[in-house]
Amino acid sequence: MKSHRLELFADYHQFYLQDETAEGNLSDAWDEAATRRMLAVSAGVVGIGTARNTNVPVTLEFLESEPPGDFANFDHVVEGSLVVATGPLVVAGCTDYFPDALRFDVEPGAFRVRLSASGLDSLSADGLDGEDHYLVQLWPGHPIEPTVLKQRSV
Repeated sequence: MKSHRLELFADYHQFYLQDETAEGNLSDAWDEAATRRMLAVSAGVVGIGTARNTNVPVTLEFLESEPPGDFANFDHVVEGSLVVATGPLVVAGCTDYFPDALRFDVEPGAFRVRLSASGLDSLSADGLDGEDHYLVQLWPGHPIEPTVLKQRSV
């Protein structure tokens, strides 16, 4: 397993994972259902929703196979898919300058993406501070429709 601790600017309450050459567009993907599940999907790109509209802590894990579900330690768990045609994988906030965004070498192929979010109810009154954390896990797997495994209580 390769694990990376990141801090990403989640402008507009989101960050994304994308194949560097993908032309997918998340603007139409963030519908009501995607917002509720905190995961939007388009061709070659996955949008991850966040509770805060500022810098957020993210742990990114590259795995060889599906991990066990950890529902006790997370408020919200959702899975989807990302197809990487060429790579590398770009991880960035939606308003980050694309050429400077983080890149990770991955083999082309289909990946499952699991978002597990914790501390979603810990935000300060102004929504700028909190103990929220986002674990994003990727492993090779057949594409699936986005599926909520544990829905956060709102």
